[in-house]
Amino acid sequence: MNSDDAGGEFGTFEVIPAVDIQDGEVVQLVQGERGTEKTYGDPVEAAQRWIGAGADTLHLVDLDGAFEGERKNAGAIDAVIDAADVPTQLGGGIRTAADALDLLERGVDRVILGTAAVETPDIVAEISEEQPDSVVVSLDAKDGEVVVEGWTEGAGISPVEAAERYADLGAAAILFTNVDVEGQLEGVATEPVRELVEATDVPVIASGGVATLEDVRALEDAGAAAVVVGSALYEGNFTLEEAQAAVQSGGER
Repeated sequence: MNSDDAGGEFGTFEVIPAVDIQDGEVVQLVQGERGTEKTYGDPVEAAQRWIGAGADTLHLVDLDGAFEGERKNAGAIDAVIDAADVPTQLGGGIRTAADALDLLERGVDRVILGTAAVETPDIVAEISEEQPDSVVVSLDAKDGEVVVEGWTEGAGISPVEAAERYADLGAAAILFTNVDVEGQLEGVATEPVRELVEATDVPVIASGGVATLEDVRALEDAGAAAVVVGSALYEGNFTLEEAQAAVQSGGER
């Protein structure tokens, strides 16, 4: 795929399967902590499974890259991109505009910037000027504060403050992950999502804590444009088809 296929705005609420990769395998972490991972096999097989189930977008994360600041699973990521016939968004270890633009040229539709965007906000504008609608800014929050470096360091800024900054710099979307509930399969916290949606005109993609179809609906009701789902799908709490049907049957937001 290429960035022309991804489009600049989300239409109907979208359920996006996560393919998080560590040491070449699909994993899910609890609250983003290494050592908590549960593995789910080959990334290409996972991607093909979700595409076959009706995924319109895939959410790819190089977890080793997120922790170590450089892309560690490039081979596995490239294999997924080559196999995918739907748009992909990729994060983890993308620290420079050159890296981001290279990935976009190679077929990623959107790059997800977390640490790089927080530490050097102008990188968002730099990439967006070359490739409009291609940057998703990842705002991961713990106790109401944006965290970086694989969720290990506080950035001293709230998600709402950060979102206002990146809207001005050309971000195509905000990926908001609530680390407090991430990977625990205990439900979502909708109020932080609602606050973020109300604070910015940029589409908000919600992530973290989804355990049930009710959680998916709650995030749609909170105003999110999409939700990334990982553990709940891999553990079989519900199917992708069921999640898509649940929000489609809910009518217009």
